Amino acid sequence: METITIDDIKLKLDAQGLIPAVVQQHDTGEVLMVAWMNEQSLRLTFKTGTTWFWSRSRQELWNKGATSGNMQQVKRVLIDCDADTLVVEVDSPGPACHTGHRSCFYRELVDGAPRRPEQQGE
Repeated sequence: METITIDDIKLKLDAQGLIPAVVQQHDTGEVLMVAWMNEQSLRLTFKTGTTWFWSRSRQELWNKGATSGNMQQVKRVLIDCDADTLVVEVDSPGPACHTGHRSCFYRELVDGAPRRPEQQGE
């Protein structure tokens, strides 16, 4: 695997200076959440070893888990071939979703209708 630094590559940021980051549990591959990063949040992520993102709604940086205590410890950051999406592999000790679910992806679309996990056996 090729290893590069932030300064070695030109990230393809959108018009707002953001790049999507898919956050996965490092040992299971479970997708926990998708959030947005800017250059500052990415640098803070590397500096602190915990995930930092840019909140588009609040227009501010946020350190995931700083309020809840469920800090995500970063294991590695991958960049795709087009340099326009990141995968952040983490150790996430608790819920990643603001709803209290382990993952933000706790609903499944079936025939276009959302189903909750408790409906899966129906």
